[in-house]
Amino acid sequence: MLTRDNAYELLKKHNNEDNLINHALESEAVMRALAAKLGKDEELWGITGLLHDLDYASTKDNGERHGLDTVDMLGDALPEEARNAIRRHACEMNGAEGPETEFDYALRCGETVTGLIHAAALVRPTRMDGMKPKSLKKKMKDKAFAASVNRDCIRECDKIGMELGEFLQLSIAAIDGVAPEVGLA
Repeated sequence: MLTRDNAYELLKKHNNEDNLINHALESEAVMRALAAKLGKDEELWGITGLLHDLDYASTKDNGERHGLDTVDMLGDALPEEARNAIRRHACEMNGAEGPETEFDYALRCGETVTGLIHAAALVRPTRMDGMKPKSLKKKMKDKAFAASVNRDCIRECDKIGMELGEFLQLSIAAIDGVAPEVGLA
């Protein structure tokens, strides 16, 4: 399996836009926190979160390949369960089978919530400081706010045994931990 350092170098090689790197770092943080909460392999889940959109720069205009090209690029550098989660996180676009495992659902809701949290932090004078699940739940009801964020994917947190408020709190704390790296401090 790839080391975290090798995974990060691979990410930077294929994605040179700050917003893509920030999303990857935030997804990694949320996936590590979910793994810790659920008693899973934090390194595997974190690296999977970091690399799930490895192909985004080359597939943003070709959604049918998103996730699939990442898996092709990775070869056997990650275990099959991680490659499946990467394929399935974008199943609505790429035609892969839908999520089945806890890992699949964790990646889908974990990477999606980053968009909501990042957007919310950008409009707050205190950024991440003091952010609460209640305010994010309110933002989720406003379809115009972070309009591209799929609220249904976020709600899939129930498939990993987490209530929405608990999931949002875990995700806020995880992203707060990387806030200086991703411009949210």
